[in-house]
Amino acid sequence: MPACHKAHPQPNTPSGARRIVLAGNPNTGKSVFFNYLTGMYVDVSNYPGTTLEIYSGRLGSDAVIDTPGVYGISSFNEEERLARDIILTADLVLNVVSAAHLERDLFLTQQIIDTGVPVIVALNMMDETKRAGLEVDGERLSELLGVPVIPTVAVKKEGLDRVKAELFTARPGNATPGLEEELAPLLPLVDTRGEALLVLEGDPVVAARHGCAPGTRQEEIYRRRRERVNEIYRQAVRETSRGAGFGTLLGRWMLKPATGIPMLLVTLWVMYKVIGVLIAGTVVEFTEETVMRGIYEPAIRNFVELFISRSSVPGAILTGEFGLLTMTVTYLLGLLMPLVAGFYFFLSLFEDSGYLPRIAALVDRLLNAVGLNGRGIIPLILGFGCVTMATITTRLLSSDRERIIAIFLLGLTIPCSAQLGVIAGMLAGLGGQYVALYALVIFGVLVMAGTLLSTFLPGEPVDLLIDLPPLRVPRLDNVLKKTGIKSYHFLKEAAPLFALGALLISIFQLTGVLEFLQNLLAPVTVGWLRLPRETATALIMGIVRRDFGAAGLTALDLNPLQTIVALITITLFVPCIASILVIFKERSKGEAALIWGGSWVIAFLMGGLVAQLARLFNPFGANPGVAPVTLIFAVLTLVVAGLALFLRRSRQTTNNPGIGG
Repeated sequence: MPACHKAHPQPNTPSGARRIVLAGNPNTGKSVFFNYLTGMYVDVSNYPGTTLEIYSGRLGSDAVIDTPGVYGISSFNEEERLARDIILTADLVLNVVSAAHLERDLFLTQQIIDTGVPVIVALNMMDETKRAGLEVDGERLSELLGVPVIPTVAVKKEGLDRVKAELFTARPGNATPGLEEELAPLLPLVDTRGEALLVLEGDPVVAARHGCAPGTRQEEIYRRRRERVNEIYRQAVRETSRGAGFGTLLGRWMLKPATGIPMLLVTLWVMYKVIGVLIAGTVVEFTEETVMRGIYEPAIRNFVELFISRSSVPGAILTGEFGLLTMTVTYLLGLLMPLVAGFYFFLSLFEDSGYLPRIAALVDRLLNAVGLNGRGIIPLILGFGCVTMATITTRLLSSDRERIIAIFLLGLTIPCSAQLGVIAGMLAGLGGQYVALYALVIFGVLVMAGTLLSTFLPGEPVDLLIDLPPLRVPRLDNVLKKTGIKSYHFLKEAAPLFALGALLISIFQLTGVLEFLQNLLAPVTVGWLRLPRETATALIMGIVRRDFGAAGLTALDLNPLQTIVALITITLFVPCIASILVIFKERSKGEAALIWGGSWVIAFLMGGLVAQLARLFNPFGANPGVAPVTLIFAVLTLVVAGLALFLRRSRQTTNNPGIGG
């Protein structure tokens, strides 16, 4: 393959000067090192071809160049492209890392080492490791990385003189295993080893610079690099309770399965009691029944009747059974808003306290099975707030494979806050066995769908890399402000769609279309799901918004088993209009149509299976066979997920028999 050697942009430095480049993650203290090394002689200029400013200075006759804080050197954003080009021209790199966040920071360190540039590491913020309950073995870290490592506390000037004195002891380090053989064919085609690495990783800018086709090895190289960093961390860092505060110890317990899972279960139980029992019971009973149905609806009907007859078409549309001014407002303000506000209150509480990222880290290993690692946890968590916005955030995921899996699981199994509030309220009046059945079916569908997609879609998930902020007592004003803002945005987004849905249902009712659809769907709703014929109305409402459909179920007279079947069906039902439009925007038409059609099939299939199995185990008794159905779904989930994982591991063994390094 012919090479087209083009020099990348160069920062302005004196001829013959050695280029000392500072690199690191955001907030590692690089600026303190830069100011210490350069003193007052600092030049600020725009980097060629960008709008970003770079800082450069002098250390004797040599040039010191600062780079933006980044997590990697690729072409994911302008900051990374700038840092990449400066690092590739460096004579040596001073890599500043946070000793308290080594598991995160060392990924960039290892990527820089893999470029072949001489590196020296400043192990900064050593004082914070004591408060974090960590002990870092600097000598062992240096041995494993193959480069000098100097402990520092930059804000106290500790270790800075040693860094300055030993700066030119920087040397190339130990590369990620397996890279040498893969880089060899590319080295004759490019200028440097660093550029060969980035071409191999699929960096399109560097590949185009040399007339090479971008490589396809990024996912595999990143996986091996992350495994190496994890092993380095395990060998060089040790957890200790000496000097660690209670917040540090509590945060650590939250991450360990033995203590973190019980904590999470208690947290979810408290949420259920507050949202599902207190708010859905006491608060909603007051807001929906007393305020909206008892005061608001009679008043608005009397007011509208002064101008329009209630029996007329406009009167029925405005104040009828599905009226724009009656049912829509009652559902929004009386039923959904208290539940949504309660959910967002807890979500804001978790965000402000630092618990939310720890939940993500705790369940990360579980999500490996469904093909979602790394940032894949973020859309799923956000989906419990709003599936539409969570679908948009799947753009943050590192591979197209993960985006497909995340979008499918979001559209299928994750109820948004409003729908979740209605579900929690309806579950609160049932026994524990019914709640367990509902939770197991939804969780089982998520596991089965995720493992099957992860097995049959090509590629592998990447490891979770997430910054864990310190635990802190949440500020009530922040929590209430976030709750208010998110609740307002829900109301702003939901109100027009609710009104559209109510208008359509009213028109369908007045024209006879609603009865026609109910009869048309009767074989499914009555025959297969064993639900009232009117359930079709809630399903039609659910197409507009799933929480609208869930709210429609509250008007039906359902026994406990029918309630569970209806909730399973409406949870797995098609994404709302807003979500499906975003899905069609984010994915191809074929993929979006498959997701939409698949959710119809899965929702009716799973809801019907529960209804039919319960009938099978107790066809004549008043108490349906819930326990056997729960057991069957548990076994079904284990069998499907187990077979999928077995097939995936067999494929990995066949395709990568020699990978271990």
